[in-house]
Amino acid sequence: MNHLADHAATGGAAAGTLQRWLTGPRVAGLPVPSELPPPALSFEFFPPRTEALEQQLWTNIRRLEPLAPRFVSVTYGAGGTTQERTHATVARLVKETSLTPAAHLTCVGASRGEVDEVARQYWAAGVRHIVALRGDAPAGEAGYTPHPQGYAYAADLVAGLKKIGDFEISVAAYPETHPAASSPENDLDNLKRKIDAGATRAITQYFFDTEVFLRFLDRAHAAGITVPIVPGILPVSNFNQVKKFSAMCGTSVPAWMGKLFEGLDEDADTRRMVAAALAAEQVRLLQANGVDEFHFYTLNRADLTFAIAHILGARPKAV
Repeated sequence: MNHLADHAATGGAAAGTLQRWLTGPRVAGLPVPSELPPPALSFEFFPPRTEALEQQLWTNIRRLEPLAPRFVSVTYGAGGTTQERTHATVARLVKETSLTPAAHLTCVGASRGEVDEVARQYWAAGVRHIVALRGDAPAGEAGYTPHPQGYAYAADLVAGLKKIGDFEISVAAYPETHPAASSPENDLDNLKRKIDAGATRAITQYFFDTEVFLRFLDRAHAAGITVPIVPGILPVSNFNQVKKFSAMCGTSVPAWMGKLFEGLDEDADTRRMVAAALAAEQVRLLQANGVDEFHFYTLNRADLTFAIAHILGARPKAV
């Protein structure tokens, strides 16, 4: 009798489960990857601080080079602290690779003359693409203060660079608003000023909620911004570190992300798998919504970026 009761109870539960499966909402799948053309890609690296890190950087550059990105950018430390290393890395990219480098240039801690001279050196080295940024305040300073003889803001820097050479210029955009902006509207106005000064592309701060980027596109279009706005993608392998950094730069970290990385503090291999799955889902959803260009913040680690690019349809080309 107990056996029959157990069977009836189990059967009832199974029927209930099947009923939920049959009557629950259907979720439309993303397009089959082969149905979408591979997007244009670009990658960001930061200049190495030691010989060992330099070797690691170049191993990663060589790993990603066959994907033929539209360009690769090299960052500039807060307060211009890595200027020489940035310049050396960019110059080597020009001489020794098939890649098109884009050098970061900031307004911080230098006069107009000094910034202009760096730009002329880049032009002489064959660099034709600059990522023009206001830049962060140097460590220890409470907030950004323009150099008395310098470019005050990124829009001023863009205009100055255009007087030096016909650079292609990318600028930063903030889907969740720059932390120092007085309002989202003023932040968007600032982006418009940078573009009106001559910028040809905006690259966004990283984000994790796809809707945040798509809503930002709508707002930018309504503001009359028509240049490409390229989503910045950060594959997250160290969740705790990214959570701390996001709090400083104004990027929201959804609660569901914390659950995905829960219990993995000592398990780097699984974190990388989760990171790849998470970023791949993000970029494929953006791609399904018509986004056809992505900028990856590689953190000088190539494997995650390479895997995600592969999922998007990018394939190595002969170098």
